Amino acid sequence: MNQKAEVFRQLAAMHDAGTACACVTLAGAAGSVPQEVGAKMLVTAAGLVCGTVGGGRVEEASIRHAQNLLTNPDDAFEMVEWNLQRDIGMTCGGVVQMAFETFHTKVWTVAVFGAGHVAQALVRVLVPLNCRVLVFDTRPDFLAALPAAPNVVCECVEPLEGAVDCLPDDASVVVMTQGHRTDRPILEMILKTRTFPYLGVIGSASKAAVLRRELRESEVPADSEQTFRCPIGLPLGRDTPEEIAISIAAELLQQRDGG
Repeated sequence: MNQKAEVFRQLAAMHDAGTACACVTLAGAAGSVPQEVGAKMLVTAAGLVCGTVGGGRVEEASIRHAQNLLTNPDDAFEMVEWNLQRDIGMTCGGVVQMAFETFHTKVWTVAVFGAGHVAQALVRVLVPLNCRVLVFDTRPDFLAALPAAPNVVCECVEPLEGAVDCLPDDASVVVMTQGHRTDRPILEMILKTRTFPYLGVIGSASKAAVLRRELRESEVPADSEQTFRCPIGLPLGRDTPEEIAISIAAELLQQRDGG
């Protein structure tokens, strides 16, 4: 694989993983320079990932500049011109124009507890979106039935509430396990230890009333008791797994975008 192709491949992988990085391109040159115009490299806060813009001092300076740009949390594009002898301390007397493009793509994470029929349909709705989907279940065969997609991560966990600690703080969390008995421990663990921008439990209004009563009895803080949604999903469609999944995905998007 050539260096440019590897830079693009790694850039896509970092985008999917939500890793901040900078793509550095030798955009222009005059005189004697150590690399051809168009050369690229990929840099993270930890340093060079792949590619090269010439090696030596010019590459070292480019890496440092890219790392400095990455301290800014916003995406940015910047062109820098360096005289290799005067600005970089190299013996060759050329001039380079370096293009620095930083990417701070934040991947939206949706955590789904349960891999039953509605969860299977929901994951299929979410797969084409720019998100990472984490699915937890105790049944390997149900997890195996989920789509094999780069943005879907499946984990067999027992008990399911054991996965709560590993979730990112900005995850949208949907609880739809085999039933009330396995939903409640997950919900109780979250309400006692974590806060998420979206927390929903599949079920009816009567199930919600039971859950809230039991949570009060489990000494869940009163202000936390009202922070989860049940029922979940926008009021649209019919009661099939596929249409319920669409209604839940619509609510997740609405919450993500501040609706």
